[in-house]
Amino acid sequence: MSSKPVHGFKRLKNATRYSCQGLKAAFKNEAAFREEILLSVVLIPLAFWLDVSQVERILLIVTVLLVMLVELLNSAIEAVVDRVGTEHHELAGRAKDIGSAAVMVAMIITGYTWVEILFF
Repeated sequence: MSSKPVHGFKRLKNATRYSCQGLKAAFKNEAAFREEILLSVVLIPLAFWLDVSQVERILLIVTVLLVMLVELLNSAIEAVVDRVGTEHHELAGRAKDIGSAAVMVAMIITGYTWVEILFF
């Protein structure tokens, strides 16, 4: 017997709870995510303080959040790979490396955006 699908407010409530659990797990288990949270605590208020246009402010903030988003996805990939097995496998290593590269690309986008807006 299958359970009845959840809709409406209850589904939204459950999704919000699961998302908060994911954020807590990332904060607890991922040093890189904690560092990015710390960076965002500095950079996001700074974006509001800077004398930039509304579009530039949005870009500054969104790029910081992009790094955190990609880090969350990378951490999820790493967790799944580690769950499958601890022995070295070429595909597992490749998945982790590609996830890490995605974080690096997000950081480059963020750095470039901040430098371009603040100095040029």
